[in-house]
Amino acid sequence: DAVWAAEYLFLGVKPNGMRALLEELAPQIRDRHRVGEDKVVVSMAAGLPIKDMRPHLAGAGYYVPVVRIMPNTCVAIGKGMTALCAGEAAEAFIRGIEEILSATGRVERIPEGLMDQFSAVAGCGPAFVYPYIEALADGGVMAGLPRKQAMEYAAQMVLGAAAMVLESGRHPGQLKDEVCSPGGSTIAGVAELERGGLRSAAINAVLAAYQRGAELGR
Repeated sequence: DAVWAAEYLFLGVKPNGMRALLEELAPQIRDRHRVGEDKVVVSMAAGLPIKDMRPHLAGAGYYVPVVRIMPNTCVAIGKGMTALCAGEAAEAFIRGIEEILSATGRVERIPEGLMDQFSAVAGCGPAFVYPYIEALADGGVMAGLPRKQAMEYAAQMVLGAAAMVLESGRHPGQLKDEVCSPGGSTIAGVAELERGGLRSAAINAVLAAYQRGAELGR
C-alpha cells in the first residue's frame, strides 16, 4: 500500500534487513513504473552504501533513484540533525526530500563518504549527551537540589549552550573561557572534568560508534 500511494519510500530498517525489504519492494516499484509512477527510495540504514542497495532493486526493471539519509531521534520534536546524500540519478529529487525533512530540524547534504562519520557524531550523539545530563542532575542532587529541578536545569543548560555554539558561531573553547573567571568555581569544575577524561571519553565514544557502524554496513 505504501509503494502504491507514496512517491518517496522511506525505509527505516536495520542494515541486515535492507536486502530482503528491497527485493520485496522491487516488483511493486516495477508495477508502479509501468503505469508511469516512478518511486524514490530513501534509506535510513547506517553503514549501507547506495551501491550495495542497487543490486537488490534489479527487479524494479529501471534505475530507481536511491537517497541515503541519517537522522537522529531529536527529529521527533523538530530539533533533529539529518544528513543526506544521493547518487546522480536521484539529484533531481533531493529538494523534495529536503522539504519533507525541513520540519524535523536541520538538514544538510554531505558526500556519501562522510555518512558513517556523521552518524557517529549526530546519529549516536544524543545517547552520549543523555547520560551527561543525568550526571549533571545527579551532581545537583548531591549538592542539595530536588531531583526534578536538577534535571530541568541541566537539560535547559545543555540546550542553551548548544544554541550558543550554533547561533554565535564562536568556538566552544572561547565560549567556555567566557564563563571561567580566574580562580572561580567554573574553572574548578572544568579542571575536574579534565581530570576525569571527559574529552578523551567523548572522542573514543565517537570513534567506537564509527567503527561499529562500518562493521554493521559490511
